[in-house]
Amino acid sequence: MYTPGPQTQQPPPSGVTPEPQTKPKAPGKSKNGDVGAFIQQCISLASYLKELETQSHLIHLNYEGANFLGVHGFLKDQYEAHLEQFDTLSEFIRSMDYLMPMCSRGLADAGPGIQHVTSYKGTEMLATYYKNLEELGMKSKKLEPIAAKVGAIDIQNYMAELCGQAFKAAWQIKATLRNG
Repeated sequence: MYTPGPQTQQPPPSGVTPEPQTKPKAPGKSKNGDVGAFIQQCISLASYLKELETQSHLIHLNYEGANFLGVHGFLKDQYEAHLEQFDTLSEFIRSMDYLMPMCSRGLADAGPGIQHVTSYKGTEMLATYYKNLEELGMKSKKLEPIAAKVGAIDIQNYMAELCGQAFKAAWQIKATLRNG
């Protein structure tokens, strides 16, 4: 049986720990190197990534077709990649001392939303996901020069990487959807 020892209160560290930045108050577009507005756009992109993770996971579960095994495996890789992308971008935001939304509702409110799947037909689900991947590529492509402008070279490099990942996945889906 475990018997706890006497509990002592740890003294606070001698230095003052700065508080993280509150939610960025800037408008949605960055202008003249406005870091707060840039962070807001990063949070919006993180929200988009989280939506893509959910969408690709649900298509992974619901897809049916002659090419099921290949699509099923591809989409598993995709939803795992979207989770990693979300985590990486969120960590970049935190590294700049800004907070992420506290819950899924706040995260959803921060983003523009994605095009939703409206059919269980395999080709239609994939076509919707394809369009959202293309949009992810464009969003990251537009954010890359803004990251450079505010001096966030780590995020700038990641936006280029994310852009490449999005367009490659979109190409793979497009090739799958073509009659051949």
